[in-house]
Amino acid sequence: MYALIPIPSPFSEDDAEARSTQDLLKEVRKIEIKTKDISNHLFSGEYHSAFKGRGMSFSEVREYQYGDDVRNIDWNVTARFNEPYIKVYEEERELTVMLLIDVSESSFFGTKKQLKNELITNFCGVIAFSAINNNDKIGVIFFSEKIEKFIPPKKGKSHVLRIIRELLAFKPSASGTDIDQALRYFSNVMKKKCITFLISDFMDDGYEHSLKFTARRHDLVGVHVYDPWEKNLPTIGLVRARDAETGETAWMDTGSKNVRNKQYAHFRENEDRAREVFRRAGSDLLSIQTDRPFINALMAFFKKRN
Repeated sequence: MYALIPIPSPFSEDDAEARSTQDLLKEVRKIEIKTKDISNHLFSGEYHSAFKGRGMSFSEVREYQYGDDVRNIDWNVTARFNEPYIKVYEEERELTVMLLIDVSESSFFGTKKQLKNELITNFCGVIAFSAINNNDKIGVIFFSEKIEKFIPPKKGKSHVLRIIRELLAFKPSASGTDIDQALRYFSNVMKKKCITFLISDFMDDGYEHSLKFTARRHDLVGVHVYDPWEKNLPTIGLVRARDAETGETAWMDTGSKNVRNKQYAHFRENEDRAREVFRRAGSDLLSIQTDRPFINALMAFFKKRN
């Protein structure tokens, strides 16, 4: 099946050289102002409420009291003292948030207000600032069909700005997508339970087993990013496309109803597969698109978790 690609290619050397350090810093500052403001005014409380209690650590053992959850009874201590005792847990003061970001070539496509990778940058900025506002660590794994870069989780504004800078300027070395490899790599490098956002257009398959394994160990949330043209092609004549499996390019006749129907069916197949995989893993999946603000979708997700 053919997938739309940007024209010209976003990976040209001329484009990379044209972007000066000063221009990049201006973009970082712009993203900082925008996403930090959203985080401070809209999502600070919602973020904490959505994830508090997800990371719990053992605190002490005390005698059972009426109304306590019997599932917390410590049977070893109970047997030793002949009276019921329960384990007491407290919320971990510090959580770790990991962003697993698909930087494959398809993320550089967009036909409306922004490219998909620009939407991803803004979304990640809000999550990152929400994390540090709650004294949590934030880290990133960039992946395509290979692991492109790993930024270990840390705290602090300077660390978040580094993440935003990387999101704006990062140039992947491969064009495909391998979600399975990204999840396996993440599970190897992050042993402690994390809040994990897997951000992709999910134009891939074969990752169900790894996703189930990851969801058992971590608090996993999927973020499906797409452009409306990937769902509903407009009638605009010929557009350039690339075969998702072979990498061959061809021209797509958008004036053909049959072509438009196939494109829609292909999109729905990917979307339905992703939703089913996340459902089976017991994880949430939210969708954001390039022609709409992601704020409403994220707010609805936080409220659902509360």
